[in-house]
Amino acid sequence: MKNKIVTLFGGSGQIGSNLIGPLIKKNYRVICVTRSAFQNGHLKTQATPGAIELLEWNTENLSEVENAIKNSDVVINLVGILYETRKQKFYKLHAKLPEAIAKICARSNVEKLIQVSAIGASKESRSLYQRSKFQGEINVLNNFKNSVILRPSVVESHSSNFSNLFARLSFFPVIPIPNLRYKFQPILVADVVKAIMKAIELKDNFGKIYEIGGPKILTFKEMIESIMQAIGKKRLIIQMPMPLAKIQSAITDLLPFPPILTRDQCEILSEQDNIVSNNHLTLKDLDIEPADVEKAMVKWLVRFRDRGQFSLGKYNEKS
Repeated sequence: MKNKIVTLFGGSGQIGSNLIGPLIKKNYRVICVTRSAFQNGHLKTQATPGAIELLEWNTENLSEVENAIKNSDVVINLVGILYETRKQKFYKLHAKLPEAIAKICARSNVEKLIQVSAIGASKESRSLYQRSKFQGEINVLNNFKNSVILRPSVVESHSSNFSNLFARLSFFPVIPIPNLRYKFQPILVADVVKAIMKAIELKDNFGKIYEIGGPKILTFKEMIESIMQAIGKKRLIIQMPMPLAKIQSAITDLLPFPPILTRDQCEILSEQDNIVSNNHLTLKDLDIEPADVEKAMVKWLVRFRDRGQFSLGKYNEKS
């Protein structure tokens, strides 16, 4: 019996690079669609030759993507950006690309499409990121009925943008943050991967939306404090007025890689919290018990401690 094929968009990212291994263990053959195949050859080391194929593409040409999808059993779309650049735009990647993928799935023999979105996706949001994520969900559900939507909160791992960013900012004695009371429900990438695998296996979840978060709800301030504790540093965390944060972000947005929060992210912080709303299905419906993110962070943030792993004994004594 031939192995089933998964076409994975965004396979070189934080979630995708952790998802390939579990897919291979389930005897799937993985077609990893990426914009820079030559930079991601390391992904092939997770399986025997031929089990993983890297397919390079660009957003202007979907012909190769269609050839990959039409022979696939499952399609997973993980493509997402945190900020816009001259070439990468929210609506193009978060809304139009999912629509194109869903239409290709509809005219192919695809059994299921998993679309990974984000908690807070809404047509009412002032954030372009959140509006484009919501439109992507609608485009997927309207064009391919065998679709499932996953909305994770902040995803954490050794390659996380969030925890690693603020660990690097510990260089400063004071860390100003807009809206210290904004709430997150951070989730480990391993639990997101489990959710995707379960969503693939379930037979009666077409058209369903899952909001997935970790076991704890933390305010922005509590998350920064947890990161500081993990790296063994004490820093003063203060409230930055939102108008000032937006002015600062408007300036840093002009840089190729914004070093801190963007203006669009400031809009998100001005709106509803990034936590499971209980208006949709959750990890409980997938029979998954999420792991503690705060404990796990110590493992990958150790490099930001003054003496690296040699200071962990001291940390463990305190904890």
